[in-house]
Amino acid sequence: MRFRLAIAGVLAAAWAAAGSAGAALNPQHAGLQVALRAQGLYLGSIDSIVGPHTVAAVRTFQRTHGLRVTGIADLKTRRELGPLGRPLFGSRAIARGCFGWDVAVLQFLLNKHGVRVPVNAYMDGPTVAGLKRYQHAMHLVADGYAGPRTFAALGLQSHVPVRAVTLASYVVKPGDSLTLIARRNHTTLTRLTHLNRINPAKPLLIGTHLRLPAAVETRTAVAASNADTVRASLDHWASYYGVDPHLAHALAWMESGYNNSMVSPVGAQGVMQILPTTWTYVEDVLIGHKVDDHGADGNIHVGMAYLHHLLAAFNGDEKLALAGWYQGERSVRANGPLDVSKSFAANVLALKQRM
Repeated sequence: MRFRLAIAGVLAAAWAAAGSAGAALNPQHAGLQVALRAQGLYLGSIDSIVGPHTVAAVRTFQRTHGLRVTGIADLKTRRELGPLGRPLFGSRAIARGCFGWDVAVLQFLLNKHGVRVPVNAYMDGPTVAGLKRYQHAMHLVADGYAGPRTFAALGLQSHVPVRAVTLASYVVKPGDSLTLIARRNHTTLTRLTHLNRINPAKPLLIGTHLRLPAAVETRTAVAASNADTVRASLDHWASYYGVDPHLAHALAWMESGYNNSMVSPVGAQGVMQILPTTWTYVEDVLIGHKVDDHGADGNIHVGMAYLHHLLAAFNGDEKLALAGWYQGERSVRANGPLDVSKSFAANVLALKQRM
């Protein structure tokens, strides 16, 4: 859709970096470098060293997002970095399917300890396999699940506390499913099956006692309400245009964090970050009539119509469609996806698995 830099999200933690050549190595900085690389601003090595190139990338990001230009990735900066700006390594346990800053740090540390895994901020199959190899070598339970003991083995040094996991119990009732139980208790199917060592493909017997993680994240009522409204709209228009709803949710989250008030430095607006020229094209060519609603629902309507068009134009290839979304359909056809577009597409498709 356009070659620009804009994603947003929410994170509450603190980070500070020194730009001197002799700055101490802090693994958390690897997460920052991966987030900046996804923005197309940092093309150096993921080495966790906050040198001149990393600081310059932070400054550029802050300047283009209307933030105070300090070169320090503070709370506001990390919020603007979106899903890749959170959470800090050590602030949660990491399981298959997790996505974010802390996964990038985990991957960096595994590579630093000689275990070769991709550094893409997504807890994919190769990363889980690499983690299991490292755990086995360190005489830990090789379950591919990174918790406090694995963090300690990796040399975690952080003021961010690792939340202790307390467990509650639940007795399976008629009509229950693992997915439903996980959703009710604000956890994941992966975590639930891991805690109870059960196969999700097998029948869930009534009366089974399950262990549940008691600690859950909370959101404000207003934020939950706004996000729920956006999700409902995404589901509606994705269904209307035959777009995979998981892809729709992932793209909207990567673009704006479901924030319809966001306006990028180049004028892209709303949940889907639609440029005025793209809005007009969708109205005149794809839909054939005006979309008078410029609220979240109208923005999503236009976005899903355009995404449907791109998927059709590239024969259902989601990577090319997302590259076309980011840099423009004509540019992709003429030049192929740019590296920054490939990174954007990869991040959206990784998020798709979590949406």
